[in-house]
Amino acid sequence: MSKTILPEGSLNLGEGNISGYIACFLAILSFLGVLAFHFPEYLTTPDLRQAYDVDLLRHIMFISLVISGSLGLLNFIRNRRKRLGIIAWVFIAISIALGGNRVEVVDWQQGSYYLGLDWFILDLLGSTLIFVLIEKLIPHRKNQPVLRPEWQGDLNHFLLNHLIVGFVLLLTNKFVHGAFGWAVSGEIQSAIKGLPFALQLFLIILVADLMQYTAHRCYHEIPFLWRFHAVHHSAKHMDWLAGSRQHILELIVTRCVVLTPIFILGFPEEIIELYVIIVGVQAVFNHANVQVNFGWLKYIIVTPQFHHWHHSSDKAAIDRNYAAHFSFLDYLLGTAVKGQKEWPEKYGVVGDYIPLGMLKQQMFPFKK
Repeated sequence: MSKTILPEGSLNLGEGNISGYIACFLAILSFLGVLAFHFPEYLTTPDLRQAYDVDLLRHIMFISLVISGSLGLLNFIRNRRKRLGIIAWVFIAISIALGGNRVEVVDWQQGSYYLGLDWFILDLLGSTLIFVLIEKLIPHRKNQPVLRPEWQGDLNHFLLNHLIVGFVLLLTNKFVHGAFGWAVSGEIQSAIKGLPFALQLFLIILVADLMQYTAHRCYHEIPFLWRFHAVHHSAKHMDWLAGSRQHILELIVTRCVVLTPIFILGFPEEIIELYVIIVGVQAVFNHANVQVNFGWLKYIIVTPQFHHWHHSSDKAAIDRNYAAHFSFLDYLLGTAVKGQKEWPEKYGVVGDYIPLGMLKQQMFPFKK
């Protein structure tokens, strides 16, 4: 009987690798959480701190340390290579030595600059639990492993994008208020706030997507801008983590472009917060390795199938499917992929000329 050849990065039950990776994952997140407890003025996001319960996070950290330690021990028992178990136990020992989940948070004065370490921890934990499960339950490519090629580089992009959240917010707010404060109209903002809640939500998503569509099309059709956007398109495997592969300057510019009309129109804070949640979930979901039949809705909203075609290197998909939320924009403006198979064959940039690794990809646009 021939032996089944599994894809590179596959994790098999009974070998101890799954328990080892989970142990490392939870141990490292717990260690980062301890650091955030020690230095909240530098490592936590002010707006996010108001949304979570610190005592609940302490309980979660305690449970994570217990699970990590148990799975690290299982890795020792089941796997000949003890590396993952050792790494997990090292981070567990350091976390406990630093106070673990019992670190007291003293009063502090918030500085102007901070790293979003708490945002990184919570988002990575939540996204991993939700989207890895979804990708396993309803996968598009069933043989694609969780640890597919180049996942480490995309995780580094994920870390960078979350850590600099404070810098990005500060920079975009200064730009929008400084450059377009003159355009604010009290009458227009009052009219926007007087609209029904559902209409406000639809309008903010539509306005943001029109700006996103315009910027996105410029990234594709202007050679200089494409050098930055090509980093995002260089992913050859699509999953929930692939969307994090993005050049930091593109991230900042796009934020400025999208937030400008939202600021000028004066949407209420609760509408903006709900929009941020929607754009975050949709961005991750549309890159994910999932297959869901949306029926006629695919002509109205952007779906994974729609956005996967945007990332395809097939000739028919080049410079198509720009919208981030409403696919009908591409159909109205003539940039939607039509008449093709349900899913593309392959992903990435034509010629595969983008280097591997987060740091090299951040430097790529500036090289000759």
